[in-house]
Amino acid sequence: MPITRIDVEKIAELARLELTAQETDLFTEQLSSIIGYVQKLNELDTTDVPPMSHCAPAGGDSEYAKRDDEVRPSLGQKLAVENAHESEAGYFKVPRVIGGS
Repeated sequence: MPITRIDVEKIAELARLELTAQETDLFTEQLSSIIGYVQKLNELDTTDVPPMSHCAPAGGDSEYAKRDDEVRPSLGQKLAVENAHESEAGYFKVPRVIGGS
């Protein structure tokens, strides 16, 4: 199922992207290629392949995924909001996006 120009325009609208006609054509072609690669992968027989529960093999080098959590000093609230466009009472101040203006 190839991606159509209408699909790309809808995705752009949902992502609030303004695309030129050339960008829309380019993304239509690129996304169709990606879908084609995925369809090709779906042709593989994976009946004897066990599902993975982790992104690293159990016997491999996966210490990064199993390390213990360490408590370390954080950035701190004052420093975190120091360069914020707007802050109030130590918090980032952003425009309301849910529930009106």
